[in-house]
Amino acid sequence: MHFTDLFIRRPVLALVVSLLITIAGLQAIRSLNVRQYPRSENAAVTVTTVYVGASADLVRGFVTTPLERAIAAADGIDYIESQSALGLSTIKVRLKLNYDSTKALSEISSKVDQVRNDLPPEAEVPIINIESADSAFASAYLSFSSDVLLQNEITDYLTRVVQPRLAAVEGVQRAYILGARTFAMRIWLKPERMAAFNVSPAQVRKALAANNYLAALGQTKGALIQVNLTANTNLQTVEEFKQLVIRQQDGNFVRLADIADVMLGAENYTQEGRFSGQTAVFMGIWSLPNANALDVIQRIRQEMEAIQRDLPQGISARVAYDGTEYIQDAIDEVIKTLIETLFIVVVVIFLFLGSLRSVLVPVVAIPLSLIGAVFLMQVFGFTINLLTLLAIVLSVGLVVDDAIVMVENVERLLRKGLKPLEAAIQGARELVGPIIATTIVLAAVYAPIGLQGGLTGALFREFVFTLAGAVIISTVVALTLSPMMSAYLLKPDIQDHGLAATSGRLFNRARNGYARLLDFTLSCRPAVYLVWISITLLTVPLYLMSPVELAPSEDQGVIFGILEASADASLDQTSRYATAANDIFLGIPETDFTFQLTSATSGFGGLVTKPWEQRKRTVFQIMPEVQQKLSGIPGIRMFPVTPPALPGGGDFPVEFVIASTAETEQILQFAQQLQLKAMQSGMFLFPPIIDVKIDQPQSEFIIDRDKVAMLGLDLQQVGGDLAAMVGGAYVNRFDIAGRSYKVIPQIQRSDRLTPEQLQNIHVTGPAGQLVPLSTIATIRNSTVPRSLNRLQQLNAVKLSGVSMRPLDEALQFLEDEAAKILPAGYAIDYTGESRQLRTESGRFLPAFALAIALIFLVLAAQFNSFRDPFVILAGSVPLGIFGALLFTFLKIPDPSVSFWTGGWTTTLNIYSQVGLVTLVGLVAKNGILIVEFANQQQLSGLSKLEAIRQASTIRLRPILMTSAATIAGHFPLTLVSGAGAAARNSIGLVLVGGMFIGSLFTLFIVPSIYMLVARDHDKERE
Repeated sequence: MHFTDLFIRRPVLALVVSLLITIAGLQAIRSLNVRQYPRSENAAVTVTTVYVGASADLVRGFVTTPLERAIAAADGIDYIESQSALGLSTIKVRLKLNYDSTKALSEISSKVDQVRNDLPPEAEVPIINIESADSAFASAYLSFSSDVLLQNEITDYLTRVVQPRLAAVEGVQRAYILGARTFAMRIWLKPERMAAFNVSPAQVRKALAANNYLAALGQTKGALIQVNLTANTNLQTVEEFKQLVIRQQDGNFVRLADIADVMLGAENYTQEGRFSGQTAVFMGIWSLPNANALDVIQRIRQEMEAIQRDLPQGISARVAYDGTEYIQDAIDEVIKTLIETLFIVVVVIFLFLGSLRSVLVPVVAIPLSLIGAVFLMQVFGFTINLLTLLAIVLSVGLVVDDAIVMVENVERLLRKGLKPLEAAIQGARELVGPIIATTIVLAAVYAPIGLQGGLTGALFREFVFTLAGAVIISTVVALTLSPMMSAYLLKPDIQDHGLAATSGRLFNRARNGYARLLDFTLSCRPAVYLVWISITLLTVPLYLMSPVELAPSEDQGVIFGILEASADASLDQTSRYATAANDIFLGIPETDFTFQLTSATSGFGGLVTKPWEQRKRTVFQIMPEVQQKLSGIPGIRMFPVTPPALPGGGDFPVEFVIASTAETEQILQFAQQLQLKAMQSGMFLFPPIIDVKIDQPQSEFIIDRDKVAMLGLDLQQVGGDLAAMVGGAYVNRFDIAGRSYKVIPQIQRSDRLTPEQLQNIHVTGPAGQLVPLSTIATIRNSTVPRSLNRLQQLNAVKLSGVSMRPLDEALQFLEDEAAKILPAGYAIDYTGESRQLRTESGRFLPAFALAIALIFLVLAAQFNSFRDPFVILAGSVPLGIFGALLFTFLKIPDPSVSFWTGGWTTTLNIYSQVGLVTLVGLVAKNGILIVEFANQQQLSGLSKLEAIRQASTIRLRPILMTSAATIAGHFPLTLVSGAGAAARNSIGLVLVGGMFIGSLFTLFIVPSIYMLVARDHDKERE
């Protein structure tokens, strides 16, 4: 007895298997987390070191370089990028994909500790943070604004009240305040008063350090009692700081209030935040990696409602940006597409079969297979994300194929006169081999994608295994439940009346027409071979000439603006221009609200659009208008960009780096030449931004060392006095209501408006008397880089921009021009999305070739022949690939050019490439059905020609039905709009186009190749 006979003769067993699949899938649905993309180890470690007041060159030489050298010895590093600017060293270590981030963080921390003592003593302890690529942006941003309160007052309220409450919400990883102005005790020193009282800057710092002291006294220990001890050695209020004695002479005290203005201010005044024009402080909410982001932000919204009821008068709060809305919208769109797909597939099956009884068998197989796939997602630890949901949508057109073939075969045997039970048993026996073969083929075609490394493997592993899991479950259903249902539902006369009869007559006409065309092609096979070879060869130029990008850009409902101002601009000046930019954002009809974080020379802002249903234009249609209006603002440059389509991207799609051991100034000259070429090419939305700018005014105090020596001083005293007056480094901390804040002495702003004013500062002189700085130093003005940047420990300059052509074409242009310009000793490199594209671009063809090889070997084992797999693959795969590549080849590279192919073409990207690999398995299924049945017909006594003719005509109906179901199931993907539509559209176009054209050609070319290559089974028959 065959395996399938058991389930036909024991229907309860078949039902039990199906019920177990259903129960397992339903319980799994509630346990799966929801994310935008599959979770992957794609992290970056950032090492930030503050060295207050130090120049960029000093920071690079004494902080960045030793740290870089030590960190580079750690394992798992993809590349190291660093920036040395005034008072700050930032080193970003991008880890290799799927490298253990915890292990990397531990090793990098250890390397940093090893060189900690080599750093200048004035430099603060390096701060090490790790950030996952898919958490570069928070799940939500909250805005707290006020027209009454200052930013430091808002910040303190958030720190004390709001942040602890939100951080305690289940699933929250961290609640981080952006644009904060933390309270600090600001000691605004007055140079004239200090000179009059003969107080040096070093004396002020020493007095603050000595008299704001935390005394830990412990407790007394008596025979019967003990008492806790404390002392008021620390200062807590503005008045106490004012009364601090700096020096005394002859019984007279010089207090801090005599030489400075003391106030409760902020740590820094270098940044301001605004929400739709109002002063604001933002808070980012990051979800835990294993938490359901949608549930977390829903709980945050509930907590925010409670917080809003308790807010002090004058503060307003709202959820400024909810990243999960895009995820939810995208999920809703996928579910909508899934419902449409189910409906279309059912209608197509009904039109072909013409009977509700016949339709019921494959229709039942669809939900069973999808629910079973959800259970496998739970087993493998997958999440519900855009890619696994896309796999579910795609599987609708695949899981129904086996059940359709089973029903059609049983109906064919019923028409021959067999009883339903006998027809089901014989039909199932005939199809066990082909169904298992096609399932293994589909599983084999996905294996290279699921097992390959890189970004494609990390993103699509869950996609392909979910799809393969659904197909495997559908095979189980097709071999257990479908034959049993066919035995008890189908009737011998089911095709004799109604729609079934009409459908049968129409199909018979189609089959007769196909038979005549097939006879014609078989009679002129050389012409067929010529067409086949021509189409196969055409796939090469179609592939090479198709526009390439990493992933299609998605409308995520937000446009970011990256602001640049002149190097000598103040926050006051830049803020005025940033307000003008904000007005432009608010003037866009689709704008819901705006946000800004502005500093003196740079800034970040943007607009969030209204929901999809409330606007007619996409962000890509809005972008040119925004760009045009922003370019008219004087004093700043602001570049509109959209978020990267995939996790791990940078600020801009194009991030092209020139690196060398040469000095930054020399590298910059070549970068500027490359920038000019890019401008002239017209391929970029705006001239690529160069990250290194030599426009920072710098005044160097040239100290006369001989005079210093004559006065009995040393350079440490002079440098210390200057740093104490101007630097702004904190001395120690003080306490307000249980929280500590910094104490920062610094010369007041009105006395440091220009470098020349600082010559009036008095520093420690002989015998404790002060001398003007001008007596021992002069000023030398120069222009230096704003920052000194490095990549892989080489001096580097980066060009960043937005391409108006496919990303691959833009990078190729820069590479070609760089090859002409750069001398020996210079290298090019990439970061962000550009690096991802260049890393992934070489992975597709090996994965595609491996998929073909695996399918060939699987089929060779199945058919016990190397000829039959060649017939199947050669007669179907090149034709399907040709059909798919037509839809990428006809894509106009420039999106700004309107063309009639624009609505139904796509680029070669990781989605369409996965579609091409999937297509191999789909079109091969048709060849399997024909070749396997032709071999059976030969063994039953027919000649080779008659066998392939009979096989092709008899298998025409299941091939047309399964192809139509697959095409119809994937067709809604070509029409989608809304959140996440571009990715679904890309893979849908490739599958529908390739499947339609490939199936059409396969019906005529596989039989001819079978005649040329396949074995004649006469000897086996004898």
